[in-house]
Amino acid sequence: MPKTPHNAPGLHIDSLLAHGGGGHDPATGAVSPPIQTATTFVRDEAYELIKPGHIYSRDDNDLYHKTEGLIAALEGGEESRLFASGMAAVAAVARIVRPGGTLLAQSGIYWGTTLFLRKFCARNNIALVEADACDLEAFLDEFSVTRPDLVWLEVPSNPYLKVADILKISAHCRQTGALLAVDATAATPLILKPLSLGADLVMHSATKALNGHSDLLGGVVTTRDAASEAWTFIKEERKLAGAVLGSFETWLLLRGLRTLSLRVGRMNQNAAILSDYFERHPKIETVLYPGVAGHPHHDIAKSQMKGGFGSLMSVLVKGGKPEALKVTGALDLFQRATSLGGTESLVEHRYTIEGEGSGIPENLLRLSIGIEHADDLIADFDQALSAI
Repeated sequence: MPKTPHNAPGLHIDSLLAHGGGGHDPATGAVSPPIQTATTFVRDEAYELIKPGHIYSRDDNDLYHKTEGLIAALEGGEESRLFASGMAAVAAVARIVRPGGTLLAQSGIYWGTTLFLRKFCARNNIALVEADACDLEAFLDEFSVTRPDLVWLEVPSNPYLKVADILKISAHCRQTGALLAVDATAATPLILKPLSLGADLVMHSATKALNGHSDLLGGVVTTRDAASEAWTFIKEERKLAGAVLGSFETWLLLRGLRTLSLRVGRMNQNAAILSDYFERHPKIETVLYPGVAGHPHHDIAKSQMKGGFGSLMSVLVKGGKPEALKVTGALDLFQRATSLGGTESLVEHRYTIEGEGSGIPENLLRLSIGIEHADDLIADFDQALSAI
């Protein structure tokens, strides 16, 4: 288990978050940590480091360490590493698989991850197998056929909001010697802790809810076992390849983390209210959200996700592409933009992004639910749906 900040033993995670993972800056007494802009650090006359462990800022940055320690505590992991973007974190994990190896990835996940894995594996003589992780029997059967080195899950998945059984898949990974990595961006560590369910690695796009203000790119990977060969590789990959987060972006991320519990609480509350509204609306065909009782993975979600079901959902508008686009065009409070996890609610016509051949229904709208008042969000969809 990670160590809690030196001045905050035994505190609830909400309190650790509120204080940014620790109290004031010991050098100045500042309640907000300084931004370390230096890229290199001097040595004394005997060529000894002025401060041990501070050589070059690609890896030696106190703000990185503070933020990574807080996220590791949040995940229930041993160590975390920040990356320049969520995709940089995905890439670092994928590179664990050596040429000639096999990567078993959940199908129907975030298109950016799928596209990267396809291109990366094709270039590096890695067999990529894509399968529906929610068809558990068929997914586990793939192990005996493909013998994967790495298994990649996304829980809940984007944009279909499927919920794979991490506990059962992780048990099978241990039996077969495969590593299990889980992208839990859509849930946040306050709702889903894959490491406690047996995953080896958990990844988040810190661009999303961890930061929560739509003003930085960042990613983070956390390990259950800091002594593992895979984690040694990821640390070296971050340091030597240089896919590091900037100091200012790290400061913004730490500032965003201070309000994470408050934001996630409101966003989950709003998502529950909106899902109920959509379930009853005559112009909505289907609600894709694990918090809905009729969702095919609702029971698994209840067993794995604590305190809510996340703030990402998708809805299928009755009709086709013209009707879906007409609704998005009529929305006012929901912003038409690609992302999720921010304070503002967003709507995206996902088919437009992924295009023909992606399999995305033309009437699917992906929604990121923000912290606005739920009545205003409902009123916005009321008037938009009346347009069709």
